[in-house]
Amino acid sequence: MTNPNIPRRMLLQATGAAALAAATSQQAGAQTPDIVGTEYWAQKGAVKLNIWRKRVNDGKADKPVLFFVHGSSFSGRAGYDLQVPGHPDYSAMDHFARLGYDVWTMDHENYGLSSRKTGSNSGIMSGVADLEAALPVVERETGRKKIFMRGQSSGAIRLGVFAMKNPDRVEKIILDALTWTGEGAPEIMRRRAAADTYRKEFYRPMNRQSFLNIFSRDDPSTFEQAVAIALADYEARLGDSAPSGTYLDMAVNMPMVDPTKLQCPVMLIRAEHDGNSTEAELIEFFTKLPNKEKQFAMLKGSAHLAMLGKGRRRAWHVTHAFFSLAAPVEA
Repeated sequence: MTNPNIPRRMLLQATGAAALAAATSQQAGAQTPDIVGTEYWAQKGAVKLNIWRKRVNDGKADKPVLFFVHGSSFSGRAGYDLQVPGHPDYSAMDHFARLGYDVWTMDHENYGLSSRKTGSNSGIMSGVADLEAALPVVERETGRKKIFMRGQSSGAIRLGVFAMKNPDRVEKIILDALTWTGEGAPEIMRRRAAADTYRKEFYRPMNRQSFLNIFSRDDPSTFEQAVAIALADYEARLGDSAPSGTYLDMAVNMPMVDPTKLQCPVMLIRAEHDGNSTEAELIEFFTKLPNKEKQFAMLKGSAHLAMLGKGRRRAWHVTHAFFSLAAPVEA
């Protein structure tokens, strides 16, 4: 059923560039109440997991819930709630909160504000366990068991496996920058060559320059330098490493997501410039998805971190369009 709490706006009622521009202008000029951020914690054994929530303080309790899952090299807040000096429109969490969502993310084990240097390499299955520990907190606070979820890069793999194991927890999912097999993908081939190192070393050394380098990997022209600097500054204050488990899994343990076992509606998003997969593997993955409520969005002019690029609004647009799409008409 269509959720009445998601604003429909002109964006979903008209077509063409003029209508899209008008809707975007209307939204940008609208006055909205303050966005409230709230911190929570979940426990996974001895590991403390930091959870972050943002929503508009408008008194509405029953909002659609959207949970963002981060990737291999930086935390949830850096990826989805990045505050960039002089550029106040890079927080996906703020954007979707203004659209009417109750927005959540978390830092996986050994990332961000969660427990670090725990002795785990934080592979994909560890990340799935993190999600299984975090979702009861979301349900407790929102009353919603089934929610919208969006994962990026290794976060898309975590989310895919989570959705396979927990179909009762997901309403719709978006897999952005997914690696399915990784065959022939430049970045995955590089990781395969370094697999022995990832097996021996549970943590990859990271410094400020390491985080800056993430943005120059596929096509640096798709990013603003201020964004890379803001993310590097944030992450470098939190620690000097990132776990190697997802890199190892992506190198030698693909595929981990079986598309035939994803029963919910699924959207795939692929940036034009992305070394983590090939177009051919994702098209094959898409054809195997059993639920016919599915979409594949390819974003020209974007690279691997589309949500932090110059074209981020296009990634935001297709995300909102998929989650707010009216239910299919039954014959």
